[in-house]
Amino acid sequence: MSRLNLFRCWAESAVNGAGGGVIYYGKVLLKGLAMGAADVVPGVSGGTIAFISGIYPTLIKSLSGFDRTALQLLRSGQWRGLSAHLELPFLAALLSGIVFSVFALSGIIHHLLNTQPLPVWGFFFGLILASVVFLLRQQPRLDWRDGSLLAAGAAVALAISNAPPLALEPSWPALFGGGALALCAMILPGISGSFILLILGLYPTLVAAFAQRDLTVLALFVSGGITGLLSFSHLLRYLMQRFERQVVATMSGFLLGSLAIIWPWQHPHSNTGVEQHGHLSPQQFAALYGDAQLAVTTAAMVAGLVLLFAVEWTALRGKRRL
Repeated sequence: MSRLNLFRCWAESAVNGAGGGVIYYGKVLLKGLAMGAADVVPGVSGGTIAFISGIYPTLIKSLSGFDRTALQLLRSGQWRGLSAHLELPFLAALLSGIVFSVFALSGIIHHLLNTQPLPVWGFFFGLILASVVFLLRQQPRLDWRDGSLLAAGAAVALAISNAPPLALEPSWPALFGGGALALCAMILPGISGSFILLILGLYPTLVAAFAQRDLTVLALFVSGGITGLLSFSHLLRYLMQRFERQVVATMSGFLLGSLAIIWPWQHPHSNTGVEQHGHLSPQQFAALYGDAQLAVTTAAMVAGLVLLFAVEWTALRGKRRL
């Protein structure tokens, strides 16, 4: 009976909610699809998409709502209050979009990384560059302290990009810990969860697991992710409320430095095209490996830039209509 009451609360909120009812949650579902697509690739974070589309504050509030108050509401059977406290209709619509998008796109990304690595990495490069520009435009009055944090973030990412790939074995501790780190990163504007998996050397394993429906690997990854996400959301809400400029500056610097990792023309260390190290110019790449696909890869970079700015323009246009 209690589950039925909770379901009724969700349904009533979805139809009559303050956010605008079915149409509002339909838009949230579409934004979830975009976030899932972003989180599949190590190019742009789902948090950036949430930031651009205007749902970021609601997302952080919902995730950080899993606290003692939520537990008390659950124990006392106050389903309507629990639904409102956790923003459950919003969260359900968003997660539905994210999960569907991740499963639908993982196989496609896995195939493209094996068959067309240069244009794919070019597209990722454009997405990251556009993400940096977008985030910095949200904080136009950065002082020298913010600039120092941006430079520090870039330096850390550059150091990582010049280090050998970790290539962790996909053991259960690595998958659990990788899930915790990746899902924490997914809600940060500017840091891609897939990028974290790329650094850890777990990205090919997870992409293959999603494509092949490897439930053991996915269960370990998701368990770690949920644990890390619910814990980290409280800290993130605190930091974003009090130190938003500093957090955004640091994340932007980290993302800017990460461009070295995503640079398309590198010495490939695996047939997935993911574990790359050793930067080359297109001419050097062509001399060593054949066709550098300069035109199509450059076009893919531009497409990545245009795509993210198109999302930003659409979001701003939608806000002006309200």
